[in-house]
Parts: sequence; C-alpha cells; structure tokens
Amino acid sequence: MSNPPLPQHCPSPRELDDLELLSAGAMAPVLGFNEPGSPVILALPDALADEVAAGGAVELVDPEGLPLATVSGGGGAGWSVTPLTHAQYGPFRRLYLRPSDVRERYAGRSFVTVTDAMTDEQVAQLRELGDVAVLALVGHGTPALSAVGLLRATLRVADLVAAEGGAIDVVAVPLAAHGEALRAQVVANYAGTNPVIDLAPGGAPTAEVAEIVRADRPPRDEQGLVIFFTGLSGSGKSTLAQALMDRLLEHGGRSLTSLDGDVVRRNLSAGLTFSKADRETNIRRIGWVAAEISRHGGVAVCSPIAPFDETRQQVRQYVADAGGAFFLVHVATPLEECERRDRKGLYAKARRGEIPGFTGISSPYEEPQDADVRVDTTGRTIDDALDDVLVALRGAGYLDLVDDEAPGAGRAPEQAVDLPGIPTPAADVADGARAAAGSLSILFVCTANICRSPYMELRADAFLTDDPTAVQFASAGTHGFVDRGVDSTMARVLLSRGVSDERLASFRSRPLTRELVEAADLVLTAETSHRHFVLEEAPSAFRKVFTLGQFAESVARIDETLVGRELIAHAGHRRATGTAAHEVGDPFNRGRAAAEQAADQVDGLLRVVVPRLAGTGRTNP
Repeated sequence: MSNPPLPQHCPSPRELDDLELLSAGAMAPVLGFNEPGSPVILALPDALADEVAAGGAVELVDPEGLPLATVSGGGGAGWSVTPLTHAQYGPFRRLYLRPSDVRERYAGRSFVTVTDAMTDEQVAQLRELGDVAVLALVGHGTPALSAVGLLRATLRVADLVAAEGGAIDVVAVPLAAHGEALRAQVVANYAGTNPVIDLAPGGAPTAEVAEIVRADRPPRDEQGLVIFFTGLSGSGKSTLAQALMDRLLEHGGRSLTSLDGDVVRRNLSAGLTFSKADRETNIRRIGWVAAEISRHGGVAVCSPIAPFDETRQQVRQYVADAGGAFFLVHVATPLEECERRDRKGLYAKARRGEIPGFTGISSPYEEPQDADVRVDTTGRTIDDALDDVLVALRGAGYLDLVDDEAPGAGRAPEQAVDLPGIPTPAADVADGARAAAGSLSILFVCTANICRSPYMELRADAFLTDDPTAVQFASAGTHGFVDRGVDSTMARVLLSRGVSDERLASFRSRPLTRELVEAADLVLTAETSHRHFVLEEAPSAFRKVFTLGQFAESVARIDETLVGRELIAHAGHRRATGTAAHEVGDPFNRGRAAAEQAADQVDGLLRVVVPRLAGTGRTNP
C-alpha cells in the first residue's frame, strides 16, 4: 500500500532563494530552516507547522507546483531539508551553480561579489585582478537591481574585460538579505580557499551598462505603477478611480488598465463569496494582475474595498517584486456619510442582518496607516477630491496630471490638506501617546553602521539648540557589522568636529531589525537603497522612512510653525520627491577628503532637520 501524498506548500520568493542555497549546501554550517539562532526561516501555515514540529514532513513546491524538497522536523534543532530537484527554468539558469562546482571550476581565481551595476573604478580594479569569478548576489532583497538586471549588467562588464584578455566568469548566487555574517559564510562556501576581494564602494554605474540600469530602474514617471484605492462601500473610491482614469486617458502616453472591484467580481473572481477568505482571495487576484501590468511599465487603477491590512501589504509586495510602484489612496469618507449615500440600500440590509459580514457594519475595515494620500469626499465635488490625489501623485514623482488652472491646483505638495470628518487614525493616537511619554526617537541607517550613520548619530545632538533631551538619536546598518567601532577615518573627522573620545569609544555597530524600525518615530537613511531595504523589512513604516536629504528638503518646504511629531506626520503625506542629490555617498576606504565631504553634506542636512524635530524651528549658527 502506497503512502499518502505529503501536504504541499509554496514558499515565498525569499524562502525559495533560501531553499535553493540550503539544497546546494551553500549555507553550511546552516543546513535547514528554523535552526536556533539562524536567520533562515520558513513560515508555514499553523497546521503544516504543527505537522513538521510533530516529526512529520511537508513538500515544498515552486509557484507552478514542481516539488523541490521536503522539510521535516521535530526535536527542536530546526527543520531538515531533503532536496528533490532544483528549479528547471528561468533567466540565466545556467549561471546558478553549486558551490562545489564553482570551487572546482574556478580554482585559483580571485573572487569578487557584486550587488549593483559596477562603476568605472570597480571595472578598473577588476582588470587588475587577473582571472576572476564574479559572484552576483541576486537573492530577494539583496541586489540594488533586479536579479535579471544585475546579471545582464555584470555579464556586459565581463564581456568587456574578457575582450582585453582576462578570464572572467559570472556565477548567480540567490542569497536573500539576511545580514553580513551569513553573507560572508555563503561567499566563503563558494570561494573555498580562493581569495575574496572587495570592490571599491560608491560611484555611478559605468557608461557601458547605463542602458541596462535605466531599463531596470526607470525614472518614477516611466515606472510601472499601481494606484490602489481603498475605502468603505459608498466612500467614492470607484468614482474617484474612474475620474482618474478619464484624466489619464485625456493626458495619454501610458498603457492603462482599470480593475474596478465590482467588474473584477463579475469576471476574474466570479464564484467567490464575501467571506473573509474569499475577500482576501479576490484582492490577491486583483493585486497579482495589477503587479503584472506594472511589470511591463503600465498603469493599473484598482478600486476594491480591500478592508484588511495584511492583504493590502501582500499586494504591495506583489508590485514590489514585479519592479513596479504601489501608490495607496485611502478614500476616508466616514461611515455615516457612506450610509447616507447608500442608493442600493446595502447598509440598511446589513444593519437588519440580511447581509452578513458587511464591511463597516458586521465586518471590520482596517484603516491603512501607510496610505500615500487620504481623501474625504464629504461635501466635495469629484474634481476637488481628485485634486488631492493628483497633487500627491505629482509630489511623489509618478504622474503630473494637475491642471494648474483648476481651483486648488496651486496647492504645494508639501502643504497639509485639512479634510472634514476624517476619523483620527490609530497611528496618530499612538504618536500622541509617544509624545506624552517623552522625546522623539530618530534612527539613522546606512550599510555597515561604521561610517555614515554613526556620524549622523554622534553629530546630531550638536544641532540641538535648547533641550538636549528633546530628541534621542540611534543608528543601525542594513548589513550592519556586529559590535564594531566607528571607521578610523570617520572617527578622526568626528574628533575634529567636537565629538569626545568617550562617545566614540562607546559606539558599537549593529544590524538593522524590524523592531528598531518599529520603535523609532522617524527613520532617516543615507541612500535610497537603504530606504528601500527598510521598507522591504517593514512596509507599514512607509510614512516615517526617508533619506536624510529627502527629509531635509521636505522640512524646508513645510510651514516652519510645524515641528516635532506634527512635522513628521505632514512630511509623511507631502514628502519631497527623491533625487540623486539627496544621496549621501559612501566614503568608506576613500580617504580623509571623501570622509570630510560626506561629513560636510550630513552637517548641512542635520542643521536643517534637527532643530525642527526638537521643536525649536531654529537652526544652529
């Protein structure tokens, strides 16, 4: 008698990357999921997790249902992985080699790692290394480019260098972002006894790959875009979405698709009920289709109720994985007004118990805390309410559809919009509680947490003009070292600018965690790539995460009477568009002059930001 089939589970993209490396032995000594102290985690549904914990097994499959491995557990030592096969298809699959094959094939070479398109300085360094094996780290959340974009750019450089006589080969390593320690271990498993050489950080991509980089990271106004309206039935979201579609069609130039909630229900989601599970399935279907539209540079306008935050976050992730941008519009018309408009009588039926699970009556609506714009349509014309959306889209750099002759169109993107009747969000209540509890908490973020973000943390209080306890500063790194001091060159710069030996000696680096992000009132990063990393780990923190330069520009545009938490709240809704000028480049290993230049840039930005956060509104002379 044959054994019954094992239950199956399709892991997330990040978990599939981890599975491939575990199956190949690339993470040794980590051999399975959920080992004590390991960041390599597999999240199974509760029933399947209980099955594994009890000593059973689960079959892991790819999105098309191909069995890849089984995981089994019990005993508290993690879940062991038994490979069945590996991914058969995908772009550049030939470059995904096992560590043992890489060590044998490229013995005697120098190894380098890349996570972004190489710069002129890095290409020059590559030419001097002789025979080279390049490990392109393409796992979820690690590369600055998409996996395909990074491999295309790296292969282009390899062809250029090889044409000059050097032997250079590229290996794809699906290493997801798990921190510096695991990254070093995986790289060592591929390189073996061969030397691993770090390429010089910083700089712009070399001209030979500029076309690839632009195609992979298009300007915001050319990026695929999902505009997602959410709100109660009768809030006006479908009407606003249709008005936006009309404006987009009048403007021209973009491929457009409307995914209206009712239309999708009749077609894509025909047969689904209004149970919580089926509602989530309906939203995920909308999100998946919208993400595919954004993958190809199109604009998708969606307008479901989408009452549950978890499902909205899943849609946001679908879009991010497809390389698109997700713009969330909360149509925050109050329940009382929605009931008053109820032409179909749905609310009345729900209150009589004739419609079970009706959002706002017998089923909750979870207000989004990460909306890009909130619009209350009470007592307003459609054009007036739509203007809020258009101004926010322009302010974010995605679309410029504002009619500058229309009433209200002259409102600057950074100014707050006072809308009547919007309920106070839970985040505002939480902010008020924190305000009553004490000082603001500001977290600075760079890569390794030994250079730029320590400088920001240790220098920031020099710009506090009154109460030195009004703001508390801390820092971390997206790939932060554990328990290291400040980089020696930057330490000398800090000493020359008045930071004491004692404060320098007390500083210890650390990796960024979700808990640090959630605990902070404001997160300020050195570069846009760091901001993206933060939001990858904590997407709900969208309103409080900026690059330092972007926040400084936002602050400079906002009424100077707004300070502290109120300033952060307004900046979150009316942020300046991110530009290359906001980036604080990495001076690590580039000498004292580069460190001084970065320090001067940071000082100029802190001089704008810190006094406003502290509530003084004045800058240090």
